[in-house]
Amino acid sequence: MKFGIDETLPFHPLNIAILTISDSRTAQTDTSGALLAERAARAGHRVSGQAIVPDQIDAIRRQVLAWAVSPAIDVIIATGGTGFSPRDVTPEAVRPLLDREMDGFSAVFHQASSRTVGVSTLQSRALAGQIGDRFIFCVPGSTGACRDAWDLVLAQELDSRFRPCSLVGQVPRFRGVCA
Repeated sequence: MKFGIDETLPFHPLNIAILTISDSRTAQTDTSGALLAERAARAGHRVSGQAIVPDQIDAIRRQVLAWAVSPAIDVIIATGGTGFSPRDVTPEAVRPLLDREMDGFSAVFHQASSRTVGVSTLQSRALAGQIGDRFIFCVPGSTGACRDAWDLVLAQELDSRFRPCSLVGQVPRFRGVCA
């Protein structure tokens, strides 16, 4: 097998927090956050946190930092605020918090997304990186973009059985899983 899920290996569930960044969504109308939580849980991960914050740099940073230091969280997935409207400030809020930026995530997300929305993928400023030992992925707020992000990128990258390797081996409690 060159790459893909190796079903003979054990699955190691991650603790994932879902952050929706929106001035208008509520727990009842947050289809994007709900989709990500459902996909993560269906994949076997634990949804260890879920919140909605407004499109405000300070509010985004407060929630991200609270989860970034929590031993109960391995990965943060943020949805919303990655576009070009004046209220879209997720990259401005998150980028200064990153110890390392994962440049390849944006490239792979855009490549995958272009198959479903064409060049409209250029309207997203998706990004990812590490804050300490925690990974954070910032994806657009549309339900379709969240579906693309999970189904076409994150489901594989956050599965310890993915070969040749996955990010799971970089999570402190699973160091060495991906040799």
